[in-house]
Amino acid sequence: MIQLTNRQARQFLLLKHGLLGEYHFTGKQGVLDFVRQVGCIQYDPIDVCGKNAELVLQSRIKGFTKNMLAELLYQDRILVDYPDKNLAIIPVEDWPYFERYRQAARQHAKRYPEMEALIEQVRAHIQNHGALSSDDLKLDGNFAWRSAIHWSSGNNSSRSVLEQMYSTGELIIHHKKGTRKYYDIAGRYIQPNLLNAPEPLEGELEHHKWRVLRRIGAVGLLWNRTSDGWLNIWGLKAEQRNEVFRQLLHEARIVAVAVEQMKDILYCRTEDLPLIEAVLQNPAPKWRCELIAPLDNFIWDRKLINELFGFDYTWEI
Repeated sequence: MIQLTNRQARQFLLLKHGLLGEYHFTGKQGVLDFVRQVGCIQYDPIDVCGKNAELVLQSRIKGFTKNMLAELLYQDRILVDYPDKNLAIIPVEDWPYFERYRQAARQHAKRYPEMEALIEQVRAHIQNHGALSSDDLKLDGNFAWRSAIHWSSGNNSSRSVLEQMYSTGELIIHHKKGTRKYYDIAGRYIQPNLLNAPEPLEGELEHHKWRVLRRIGAVGLLWNRTSDGWLNIWGLKAEQRNEVFRQLLHEARIVAVAVEQMKDILYCRTEDLPLIEAVLQNPAPKWRCELIAPLDNFIWDRKLINELFGFDYTWEI
């Protein structure tokens, strides 16, 4: 059990996220390094002074521009849009770990046999015309459904079918224009060894362990209790979460952290112990001022932020 003062816990989190002292990440490579560190960045289309993913990166990446993220997503194809913590951006090498969700989407679609004819229309249109958005084609027949993964598509047949094909991994987002998504065949952009890879982890428990460890790394410190940090991890109820934490502790992949005046124990990844050791040396870091976006990884668990920083982050949308 590691003992931290409140100030040390705050400092650890800020250092972990590259929000304190000199910039830890620089340029386009820094964008990729940060996304790989946190696993995913949450995507949201609302753009007042930048979309969420752009603001997350701007606060951490020295010299960041929007084009850096766009190039990594839609030219280099090293990052990819795919649901993780809700809509997200993930490293393309993590694609196989979400195969169970694509398989669930394929099973879900069997409840809608009328969809197959519409899917064939989409395939033909893409073969003839290339990447498309839901406004680019009008399908023959009306169809409404709720996707297996995330969306409620209303009565727009084109959007429903595109989102279904995206859910199963047949399509990926080729690019975006503003908030509009353009889809293309995933096999054109994702290498076969990733696209067709089987589920790397055997059983739901191993998958839950991978995802919980990933989320702890995305935030820095998390607790074993209900949290927005666990959003969209299917089947992770309290019983399953308790077993996951028990095994991760037994395997020494996470470490328990007690923070003064906090009732709940927090946990960090074992690989972050050197950073905790650095904080325990009581450094005097150089302060920075950064804008933290509403869906920033740093504040995924707003109750935790309230406990550590005394800051009750509320928003209206």
